[in-house]
Amino acid sequence: MASTRPTELHQRRFRLTREPTAAAEARGHVGAVVRAWQVPVDPDIAVLLTSDLVTSAIRHGNGETVMLVVRCSRGHLRVDVYYTSRSLPIGVDEPTGTQAERGLALVAALSTDWGSFRTPAGDAVYFTLGFQPDLPGVDDRGHTRHTWKLRAVNPCGSTY
Repeated sequence: MASTRPTELHQRRFRLTREPTAAAEARGHVGAVVRAWQVPVDPDIAVLLTSDLVTSAIRHGNGETVMLVVRCSRGHLRVDVYYTSRSLPIGVDEPTGTQAERGLALVAALSTDWGSFRTPAGDAVYFTLGFQPDLPGVDDRGHTRHTWKLRAVNPCGSTY
């Protein structure tokens, strides 16, 4: 029987320079976090959606930096992207069929939940991915681990 731990929050923050290389940097950070925390989510989806949100923040923001926050708690991985802006949240003021709208459609289709909200400094967008208990995990060297078993305790502290 697996030992249980109290529910805990894992969180990492990354300040990215608002330039085209930030999306690649964000992909690297999220992939590394998913591996290090052994989070049972599809890392390719987490990286893809992160890239979409960071790219949109770079295109629509006006500050020097973008803040990437990755959290893991209660059966979900959540990625938030904070950026300085004087406009409406990403995609709201975009004409139908634009790249920003297609990116949000992808986020909406592949995430468990997503949204945007205002902050004192601008806007934030986020997505969550629910844990997939039967998804093979990947260790910190990129090797596939055993299949997650029902009732296992994940590194983020919740039992699923």
